[in-house]
Amino acid sequence: MKKKSWKWVGSTALSIVLVTSILPGAGATGVSKVNKVTEVNGTVTTKSKKNNVYVESEFATLKRVVLTQSEAFMHFNFDDFPEGDMPMPEGGMSIMNTDPAEAQKKWEKEREDLKKVLEKYGVEIQRPRLLTEKEKQLGAVKDGITGGEGVTNFFVRDPFFTIGNHLIEGSFKSAYRRLEVLPVRSILDKEAAQNKVPHVAVPQPDVSKGINSAAGPYLEGGDILVYGKTVFVGNSGLASNKAGIDWLRNYLTPSGYKVVEVKLEPGTLHLDCAISFVRDGLMIVSMDSLANGLPEELKKWDKIKVSYKDAQDLAVNGLPISSKVYVTDIAFKSTIGKELEIRGIKVEYIDYKISRSFGGAFRCSTQPLLRTDS
Repeated sequence: MKKKSWKWVGSTALSIVLVTSILPGAGATGVSKVNKVTEVNGTVTTKSKKNNVYVESEFATLKRVVLTQSEAFMHFNFDDFPEGDMPMPEGGMSIMNTDPAEAQKKWEKEREDLKKVLEKYGVEIQRPRLLTEKEKQLGAVKDGITGGEGVTNFFVRDPFFTIGNHLIEGSFKSAYRRLEVLPVRSILDKEAAQNKVPHVAVPQPDVSKGINSAAGPYLEGGDILVYGKTVFVGNSGLASNKAGIDWLRNYLTPSGYKVVEVKLEPGTLHLDCAISFVRDGLMIVSMDSLANGLPEELKKWDKIKVSYKDAQDLAVNGLPISSKVYVTDIAFKSTIGKELEIRGIKVEYIDYKISRSFGGAFRCSTQPLLRTDS
């Protein structure tokens, strides 16, 4: 996801409430076919013959995934921000000027379209539960964990991530997202118990000097790219930080992983806004989003280069379903889509404008539980 500061005038508290729910189903082809869908109190889960947790790489075949809910309860009192500065996702102003019911309907269709594409390739889907009323209330408590900024449950990529067979809960720098792991925790508990895999959490951030202290540790899933036993982690100063990266390195090194920090320019929130691995040796990249260029390990890869402007519009935040299939926005058909097709990649196009206006696209909307070609 990315973040931008908008200028606002006024003193009225803003509440954005957009909620949608997407039901998973069984795919006609592929592996890990869904056998049963259950829904209890709005929580949707699925059961399959094989329940496995392992992420081999960003482009290994996607077999099991958590697909996001779409809830945003953000309460910003404009006077709380210096000179009216209010943090908003890119494009957020257009959402403010859209009828809420109309925006919700469009958002629902986007997520439904993504669900259908995942089903088409036989991907097993699980959903986080919806936020409870108590969690919504906690999001508005000014002296609480979110600083009264609100609570969200709209991009499941960031609150946890899967590396190998490790399920890792992240740590958010943005206060309004710090409750976002709660709706997905029951899935993590279940998967860890069923598959006998590690389920750990990054230490809570040090807020002794204030709720928005830079100390951290901070580590968010959008900054994590997995390539076998090498894990690339982005750091722009807006999300994951050195303390979080050091924690991850200390945790994963005994398991044989190498953690590589990738410095991002200050306007790029997460690494997956700058780099997308399509298949081994092929990436989509915004070079202008990288403060120090590509890591040595990636310099020889074939590159589909994207402008900084398109990267800010989430052009890089596509989703590989396998090394042969890639999901991107219809808005990028003549650029990214064309280059992928030239290279023999099948491209699935979806209009994802509303989601992108909230600062995330296809990768942000998903977190894999099982990605493997073995």
